[in-house]
Amino acid sequence: MPLFIFIDYSSNMAHHSSFESLEIYKEATLFSDAIWEIICNTSLNKDYKLREQINGSSGSIMDNIAEGFGRGGNKEFIMFLSYSRGSCSESKSQLLRCFRRNHIDETTFNKLNNDAENLINQLSKFINYLKSSERKGSKFD
Repeated sequence: MPLFIFIDYSSNMAHHSSFESLEIYKEATLFSDAIWEIICNTSLNKDYKLREQINGSSGSIMDNIAEGFGRGGNKEFIMFLSYSRGSCSESKSQLLRCFRRNHIDETTFNKLNNDAENLINQLSKFINYLKSSERKGSKFD
């Protein structure tokens, strides 16, 4: 069962009063949790530098969604969602290093890599939705 589901961004974003209620944030949290699981349960816990890098980049995905939402304007939100997308790409690169260093098996790599790719796609869709939205954000209401 895939970690991610299709998120319909055509709904009115004005109904979201917190970043925690955004599906994209929930999905980013699940991804970060999955990364933490491999940190705790594999030899990655002894590869200090890589462990810290992937923990930071996977956490940055959700953190940038939260920060962008908190800025209250679509332009800033789009910028922070772009940072989230970049952090997700960084996590994908680090996952490949985890696999090549034998910290994770091929099945785990493929699942997490696919999850990251799905998250990148969802972030892109959300960015495109916000770019086309006439709503400027709560700080402009």
